Amino acid sequence: MALLVPVSWASPAVERVSFTPRADGQGYVVRIHTSETIVAYSEPLRSGDDVLELILFNTGLAAACRKDPPQGPVRAYELVQKGQHLHLRFSLADPQVVPRVYRDRETTDLLLGLTTPEVSGPVARHVEPASDARERWRLDTIVIDPGHGGRDTGAIGAGGLREKDLVLAVARKLGQYLEERLGVRVVYTREDDRFIPLKERGHMANEAGGKLFISLHANASRNRSARGTETYFLGMHKTAAARAVMERENSVIRFEEDQEHYKNFDERDLIRMQLIQSAYMRQSEYLAGLVEQQFAERVGRKSRGVKQAGFYVLWSASMPALLVELGFISNPEEAAFLRSEDGQAYMASAIFRAVRAFKHDYEKGLHLVSAQ
Repeated sequence: MALLVPVSWASPAVERVSFTPRADGQGYVVRIHTSETIVAYSEPLRSGDDVLELILFNTGLAAACRKDPPQGPVRAYELVQKGQHLHLRFSLADPQVVPRVYRDRETTDLLLGLTTPEVSGPVARHVEPASDARERWRLDTIVIDPGHGGRDTGAIGAGGLREKDLVLAVARKLGQYLEERLGVRVVYTREDDRFIPLKERGHMANEAGGKLFISLHANASRNRSARGTETYFLGMHKTAAARAVMERENSVIRFEEDQEHYKNFDERDLIRMQLIQSAYMRQSEYLAGLVEQQFAERVGRKSRGVKQAGFYVLWSASMPALLVELGFISNPEEAAFLRSEDGQAYMASAIFRAVRAFKHDYEKGLHLVSAQ
């Protein structure tokens, strides 16, 4: 039986669960009808041979939720509210079905596809669920976000170096390395000098099917001797310095025509977004550590460490997400390094190496999970 718990702050709610056979006869589609778009959800998680669980983050259960009778490979199912997340558990008649979750393009609904393996003869089956799962969750699309752009120049550094120009140059080099040496698909939030609202950047990453979001920036300080790199993931800031960086980067909303979207963002909203990002925060923090390690060990830059703060640009990305500060362009020496072709190549290469190591560990972990 579903456990109903009021979730007053959760906008999305599941209103119905229905079942439809696939047109090709090779399985069923479970439609999860929602009142609004669900920002983040888990991959289908197997518990034993015949139980499949899906977690909808920051999602409630409508009081009058309609539960259609189970069909196809689903024998029974339940919806359980655990705090601010909704867990859907499906008992499967056929443990060999291959699950896949994706968004419906025409509505806010989520679709859970349950593909039945092909049958050849009365016993033989073509069963490839583990390899299919590895392929689906492979880190194959990376979204690079060159910060600022257009009328938003970002920081202006020594010698007139503009943040928006620097990060675009590094983004192009990073994207080239990722495509040519790692064989992944790269999507840019901008490829030229244009302004993109902060809230749209994460949405662009989601729509592109991104598995990783990297936002590139450069730091600045009144203290011209300040130097070093910093890499952030979403969370509550713990120092005044982290808060200052967050406020500077978030202040670019002044260039946006519609600022109402950010009007009510406060600490409570950030805590809520941390819960939404909870599935990705550990991965984000791990990758941030790899990036800073590469900056220090491979490029010889001063690392100011891994930090967290409530950057608007990271709020809407439903995937592991980082904001990388490449250095202080207010420092003449650091600005000269970052302006140079070699400096930009070194920084892009360091991030590439970190992503390569992360991808290896990420996919190795998926392999181990899939094989169990």
